[in-house]
Amino acid sequence: MQKFDFLVIESGAARADAVLSALHFLGYRPQHAADCQSVDESTHDWRAVYIGGVEDEAAAERQLALLGDAAHHVPVLVAADAALATRLVKTISPSVARVATVEFPLRYEQVAEALRSLSARLLGGPAGALRFVGNSAPMVRVNALIRQVAPFDSTVLVLGESGTGKEMVARAIHEHSARRDKPFVAINCGAIPAELLESELFGHEKGSFTGAISARKGRFELAEGGTLFLDEIGDMSLSMQVKLLRVLQERVYERVGGSKTQRCDVRIIAATHRNLEQSIAEGRFREDLFYRLSVFPLELPALRERLGDLPLLIEEFNQRLARRGLGVARFSAGAMQTLREHAWPGNVRELANLVERMAILCPHGEVRASELPQKYRHEPVGEEAPGAALLALMEGGRAPAGAAAMQPVDEAQRLLPENGIDLKDHLADIEVGLIRQALDVTGGVVAHAARLLHMQRTTLVEKLRKYGLQANGLAA
Repeated sequence: MQKFDFLVIESGAARADAVLSALHFLGYRPQHAADCQSVDESTHDWRAVYIGGVEDEAAAERQLALLGDAAHHVPVLVAADAALATRLVKTISPSVARVATVEFPLRYEQVAEALRSLSARLLGGPAGALRFVGNSAPMVRVNALIRQVAPFDSTVLVLGESGTGKEMVARAIHEHSARRDKPFVAINCGAIPAELLESELFGHEKGSFTGAISARKGRFELAEGGTLFLDEIGDMSLSMQVKLLRVLQERVYERVGGSKTQRCDVRIIAATHRNLEQSIAEGRFREDLFYRLSVFPLELPALRERLGDLPLLIEEFNQRLARRGLGVARFSAGAMQTLREHAWPGNVRELANLVERMAILCPHGEVRASELPQKYRHEPVGEEAPGAALLALMEGGRAPAGAAAMQPVDEAQRLLPENGIDLKDHLADIEVGLIRQALDVTGGVVAHAARLLHMQRTTLVEKLRKYGLQANGLAA
C-alpha cells in the first residue's frame, strides 16, 4: 500500500484542493487531515505538514497529534494569512528553521522553493549554502552527523555506493567547518596510476624523474590549512598506503626527489564504495590505515533506501538546470510512482542524469510514465502496434500481411493493482502514446494524425500543447 507522506491541515475546501494538487504535482503523497482519523506505520511516513485555515482549533490540534513523534522534526509549511495556524505552529515547532510560509493564490513553484529553503536551513547553513538535500529519516541522520563532526578536525571516512554523493558530503563538512575559508582539494585515488599518485599527493622537485621539468606542489601542499578529500581510497596501492599512513601519523612528508621535510596542516576526509574490512581480510588494504582513517565513519544511504526524497532531489536538480539556462523536468504522478519502483543502481547521480535528459526531451510539459526511458517503466504496459498495423487498424481496415498483430491484453493486466491506480493519469499516458504513434505513422503531419485519431485538427493541436508535444517541430 502506498504510504502518505505529507499531512495537510486546511478547513477551506478550495484551498485544501489547491494544496493537495500542488503537492501531488511535486511528487508527494499528501493526505487531508480531515480524512485521516487514525494512522499507523503501514499507512503513513510523514515528511512534512501544511497548516492553513483553521476554523476549529480543537479539531486542528487533534489533527496535529496524528504526526506523533514526527511532529518534533518535520518541516512545516504555514499559510501566511492564517493567524491561528501561526499560533498552532509554535506549539509543535519552536525553531523557525523548520517553518516556511506560503501565500495564496498558491503556485507550485512557491511551494517547491519553500521546501527547498527548509531543507537548506535544516542542514544548519544559510539558504544559499551548500546543502545535502533530503528530509527522509536516513538523511536527517546524515545531516545531523555532518553538523556534529564539521567543527572538529577529526578524520572522516565516508562510505556508500557509487553515486550517493560522497564528495558532496565532504564539501558540506568543509563548508560548515572553521576551515571553510581555506582550500578544499579533491583527488580520486583510483583514477591516477599508482606510479604517479605519490607525485600528485606530495609534489615533486625539478628533475626528480623523466618529464619533471619543474618543481610542482602536491595536493597536500595545495590544501594547506584546508581540507583534502581522498576519494576511492580503497583503490590505493599498498605501497602508497604505507606513505599515506606516515603522513596521517606524523603530519610530515617530502616531495618526490626532495629531502626537505614539510609539515602539513590538513584535514583528511576519505571515501570509498568498497567494503574495506573485506579488503583487509583479502590483503588489499592495510588494517592500521583503516583505523587511522575511520575515526568518524559516516555511511550514506543508497537512493532506494530514501525514496521519500525523490521530489526534493528532482526539484534541486531542476533548480540547477534553471541556473544553467535549461528547461526543467516536471514528472506526473504516474511517472513518480514508477520512478519509486526503480532500483537506482546509479543512485543520486543516475537521477540527476535522468532529470537533465527529460528536461531536454520534454521542456514544456509533464513527463508521463510512457515518456520515461524503457528501463524506468516498471508498470506493465500493452504492446504498441507497429506503424503499418496501427494505420490500418485506425482506418478501420485489416493489418497488412507480415505486420505484427495487436496482442490481446492479458487478463491479469485488466485487474486493478492492490494499491489502486491514478485513472486520469493512466488514461493520459495511453492518450499520449497513441498520439505519438499516429504522428510517427504520418511523418509528423498533424492533419493526417488527427484523421487517424478521428478528431478535429484543432483538437489535436490543443492536446499537443497540453502534453508539451508541440515543441517537436511537427508539421501541420
